Amino acid sequence: MSKLTIQKVKASEIELKEKVVNIRRVTKVTKGGRTFTFSATVVVGNGEGVVGEGQGKAREVQEAIKKAIDDAKKNLVVVPVFRGTIPHVQFGKFGAAKVMLRPASQGTGVIAGGSMRAILESAGIKDVLAKSKGGSNPANVIKATIDALSNLRDPYTVSKNRGVSMEKVFKG
Repeated sequence: MSKLTIQKVKASEIELKEKVVNIRRVTKVTKGGRTFTFSATVVVGNGEGVVGEGQGKAREVQEAIKKAIDDAKKNLVVVPVFRGTIPHVQFGKFGAAKVMLRPASQGTGVIAGGSMRAILESAGIKDVLAKSKGGSNPANVIKATIDALSNLRDPYTVSKNRGVSMEKVFKG
């Protein structure tokens, strides 16, 4: 099975919306006392099939979010959205986090938890069934979801490569 090459997109070419998924306060205890820093996880997307995630760390929350947004704009992925859903069932894995994405009929909505929901909505997917198994770390769940989305194959490309009609691709 050949893996679809991930298309890279430049952030300056498209209008992106940011969603802050997770902010954590990290405490480092040293000889001189406690040092507080913040860690932020952000998802960016245009709602039309382009999505990215990033993480940032700084001493202030706003600075951490800014760094995370800049990181997310460097890691954009193009997702094939077909009739408001994904074209086929896909699994993704990162660390201990495992995710399963399933296409859903029109009107179902995004059935997904926390950080997965942010990624799927930012990508412009309107109807999908998703399940997160294994680890519940938001950063790992986001990366597992990105892994699953980046391995999706566009039905038009599949029909062209196989030399068959679109109807035959969906019948199996």
